[in-house]
Amino acid sequence: MYIVHVYVKVKPECVDAFKEATIENARNSVQEPGIARFDVIQQTNDAAHFILVEVYRDSVAPAKHKETAHYQKWKDAVAPMMAEPRSSITYANCFPDDAGF
Repeated sequence: MYIVHVYVKVKPECVDAFKEATIENARNSVQEPGIARFDVIQQTNDAAHFILVEVYRDSVAPAKHKETAHYQKWKDAVAPMMAEPRSSITYANCFPDDAGF
């Protein structure tokens, strides 16, 4: 498994629109064969902070994901909503070996 945590801070006035666009992207993303899981989580004490938890079946799947029409639509839609550039950290799972997928 190849796991990516994407950290996003959006403008306060864009929280609802960001959430809507991101959930639409997540719904489409989980249909991709290379994606095992795609979570959209929102910080409870600051609604403008989100983490996208993307779990890919292999290290090639993230690049394939970024080629999809729904990712491109999301990227273009949310770009002006960002309060700062998004960042990401990649991880490899240690346990369980198959991550239950």
